[in-house]
Amino acid sequence: MDILIFDMDGVLIDVSRSYRETIQRTVQIYLETCLAFEKGKREAVTKEDISLFKSAGGFNNDWDLTSGLLLYLLSISGFPPFHRRPNFSSVAEVVNHLKIGSFSLSKNITQLIQKKNLLPFIRKVRLGGGGLKGVRKVLKGSFEGWVYGDGDLNQTNVVKRIFQEVYLGRKFTSSYHLPALFHKNQGLYLREKLIISNGILSTLRKRCRLGIASGRPRFEAELALKRFGLLPYFDSVVTLDDCLEEEERILRSTGKRVNLLKPHPYSLLKVVREIGIPHPQCTYVGDVVDDMLAARAARKDLDILAIGFLHGEKKDKAKENSLFKAGADLIVKNTPDLLRVLT
Repeated sequence: MDILIFDMDGVLIDVSRSYRETIQRTVQIYLETCLAFEKGKREAVTKEDISLFKSAGGFNNDWDLTSGLLLYLLSISGFPPFHRRPNFSSVAEVVNHLKIGSFSLSKNITQLIQKKNLLPFIRKVRLGGGGLKGVRKVLKGSFEGWVYGDGDLNQTNVVKRIFQEVYLGRKFTSSYHLPALFHKNQGLYLREKLIISNGILSTLRKRCRLGIASGRPRFEAELALKRFGLLPYFDSVVTLDDCLEEEERILRSTGKRVNLLKPHPYSLLKVVREIGIPHPQCTYVGDVVDDMLAARAARKDLDILAIGFLHGEKKDKAKENSLFKAGADLIVKNTPDLLRVLT
């Protein structure tokens, strides 16, 4: 093996109490603050719900995943279909509009939880191509007017604004130069923990070159890498920003819009190009369907082994099968076994 590439979340970094909880809290804040749902004793979305959505594929972007969950919940909430999203110029205007529009509707989170039946819905989303596009296809765009999850967070992307405030906490203002509107406590990024230790990475670094292909924004990837002292181990770190920048370059030069996020293999191929070893033997370690699909797509250009890593997951044969079906060559369930496979 010449090059070993890691996904970040769920592989290098335990995000069960950061990104996963940020998704949960963003959904909750959106329902309670923007749509005035009555507060329930339980959260509307569980970590199992999030894993089910990710299993549909196409959800490498957690902002899209959060919007997809909100659209599903609204589709079972008793809210009337609302196709049109009026144009506004600020988050505050959007929130006021949503509160007024939902004022006379019944809104109870406990009842919402009782109505959830995700498996049949996820099957339809998967058949519809996965991702937020698949959710919109299944729901025929009927609830788009209730969920503002597009555009910039300094304008009308309420989903992204809440998400980034919750995840970054007090770093939100210094990062975006905007006041916090929805969350003024510490960021959930502080709850992250290392899965693969510095010692293991040091051992692996002596055997091959290391890279990261992550769907995180660059700032958030660097936040974790610096916090845990991981930067010296990696020769290439490819993030969401790299994909978006290349998408913009292609749009300017060809006039065509493309999506280079996983399951597209762009981030894996860019890691290999940046490391610069000709005709390398590669291994990619990821934890979700999109990771395996990206590795499978990369096989047109690379000699690459795909490892599905299910650290800390309860025994879930369906998830294992979905990873194998997406292109995993083998499944590893803990760090010692991963180290044995890689060395």
